[in-house]
Amino acid sequence: MATQQYKAWSVVIASTLAFTVCFMIWMMFAVIGIPIKATLGLNETQFGILIATPVLTGSLIRLPLGMWTDKFGGRIVFFILMLSTIIPIYLISKCTEYWQFLVTGLFVGVAGGSFTVGIAYCARWFPKNRQGLAMGIFGAGNTGAAVTKLVAPLIVVGFGWTMVPQVYAVLMLITAILFWFFTFSEPAHKVGNTVSMREQLLVLKDPKVWKYSQYYSIVFGGYVALALWMTKYYIGEYGFDLKTAALMAAAFSIPGGVLRAVGGYYSDKFGAHTVTWWVLWVSLTCLFFLSYPQTDVSIITVTGPQTFHIGLSVTMFTIIMFTMGIAFAIGKASVFKYISDDYPHNIGVISGVVGLAGGLGGFLMPIMFGALLDLTGVRTSAFMLMFGIVWVSLIWMYWTEVRPVKISRHHERQVAKQATPI
Repeated sequence: MATQQYKAWSVVIASTLAFTVCFMIWMMFAVIGIPIKATLGLNETQFGILIATPVLTGSLIRLPLGMWTDKFGGRIVFFILMLSTIIPIYLISKCTEYWQFLVTGLFVGVAGGSFTVGIAYCARWFPKNRQGLAMGIFGAGNTGAAVTKLVAPLIVVGFGWTMVPQVYAVLMLITAILFWFFTFSEPAHKVGNTVSMREQLLVLKDPKVWKYSQYYSIVFGGYVALALWMTKYYIGEYGFDLKTAALMAAAFSIPGGVLRAVGGYYSDKFGAHTVTWWVLWVSLTCLFFLSYPQTDVSIITVTGPQTFHIGLSVTMFTIIMFTMGIAFAIGKASVFKYISDDYPHNIGVISGVVGLAGGLGGFLMPIMFGALLDLTGVRTSAFMLMFGIVWVSLIWMYWTEVRPVKISRHHERQVAKQATPI
């Protein structure tokens, strides 16, 4: 008979594998969307909508999936979720019209909801002081975005883009079967029928849930948006072909997934607040440099006009993106450490709300990126937008977390001084 520890790690490993495959499929349009854009003659805004469409359903479904996970258990919900996407994935290869891609994309996007299911499913198998690590390991499935950037371009070049969804449909079926045989159910992890849907949804009145949602819309929503956008950005900004652009874009996606487990470890050790605070500052610094567009400056000197070029080389751009990918990976884990600390008994529904907010960020930002590019013609406008979002989050965190602690410590010092005999 399998021990509890064996079951716990088997669940984490199988769930991480399943989530990796789900994320590969969720990010599929980041690669196949480029030849589809060329075939259909889409503008930047239409392209943004195309690649973001799967993210919409993957976000909206997270709240009900989280509630179902709390009630029925992660194993059955995860398994049914994977099975439900197989036919829509395959049907993408048969689409010829823009609306057809959007409709099938909506159904395929359900795969993105797997995060909410898996994070609650895995966390409950571990004690509180190890939940950050467990959730971080599971979250490493975000590397599916990088795997798609490495694998899908090879399939596109060798067999055409229509082969990608066909291969992915078979891969999803195999993964669902393996998941079922290597995972377990634990009745004690369910909230049972005594908790109503209304009681579960009462968490929406908690301001902390909305704050954590804002943080997650950056570290996850921003990650998803840039993972979808970067391949095309490299093609447009630096003139790479599809394979090279996807490979360069993977430099951001790989740490954004692999190092999530590191974020879980540090969140367990130093606390969710400290880690998230520094993540946001590192992200803001990276976005400051990424926001500056390629610029030629002419200065009139005593010897005549002198022109200087200011802008990031592809090497510096990739290094900064890699750094931000690390920050996002750690931040994704630290935000969920907040949740496991504050809401240990309803992780599923809270992670559903926060995951929904993060996913909506990943849905809206690519569309906004495309609209800003159509409006301004400046590719770095995408990073300018994200800079503003991160700045707002830092201000919110300062007023709700940092400043109250400073005031409390100052008050304690004053009390201590008054209590000290002269």
